[in-house]
Formats: sequence, C-alpha cells, structure tokens
Amino acid sequence: MTDLKDIENRRDIDKLMWSFYERMMVDPVIGFIFTHYAKLDLNAHIPVIADFWETILFQKPVYKRGPKAMEVHFDLNKKVQLRKQHFTRWLYLFHQTIDELYFGTKAGLAKERSVSIAKLMQNRIGTLPDCTEM
Repeated sequence: MTDLKDIENRRDIDKLMWSFYERMMVDPVIGFIFTHYAKLDLNAHIPVIADFWETILFQKPVYKRGPKAMEVHFDLNKKVQLRKQHFTRWLYLFHQTIDELYFGTKAGLAKERSVSIAKLMQNRIGTLPDCTEM
C-alpha cells in the first residue's frame, strides 16, 4: 500500500510538470533535444503544458492551442530526428515521475494518455514505428 495521493488539482499538475521537465532537461538520452534544439524555457512552457494536462485529466477547457501544437513537434523533428528511443525515454521519465509523486485513478490516466500521445506523435511524424507501452 502506498501513502501517495492521487493527482487532484492544478497544483498537483504543476508539481508533476516541474518535476518531470527538470528531470528531463538533464537526462543524458533526451535532455539535449530540449536544451539545445527546442531551447525550452520552462517558465514559459510549464503553464502551457500544465493547461494541456489539466484539460486531459479534469476535462477543464484551459488548453487553447489545439492541433496547431503538433507543428512545434514537426519543426523540432526537422532540427533533430526524433527516434523511437526518444519517445520511449520520454515515457519512462514521465511514468517514473508520476510514480514517485502520485498514485491513483488520475495518475493512472496520465500514464495511459502519455502512451497514447507518444504513439500519436510518432505516427504523425511519420517515419517512426509505434512505441510500446512501458
């Protein structure tokens, strides 16, 4: 039995996103993509990606970018070819961060949706095989 709580609100999502992105930015497998190629500004990115996850997990329509957000990923793929190993590592780090911070229905949903998102992105980029669930 775990003493972790479930993802319950925006504050929990913000904590998850900050923990995940701080881990990911220094990761030896994918960190360079976000620091060198995407040049991700966490202060600008975290509120947007937290809106995305709040919309997914709590059906609150706060995320406003819609399908155009995929264009950012297409552009990134032109700079550095995103490979299956990158998506697999992204999933691993995301699931690891969730498991360290939360446990419950919403935490499980976040992990399920992350797998769907990774598969969708790989399929839309077009040159990569589907990733497998972690």
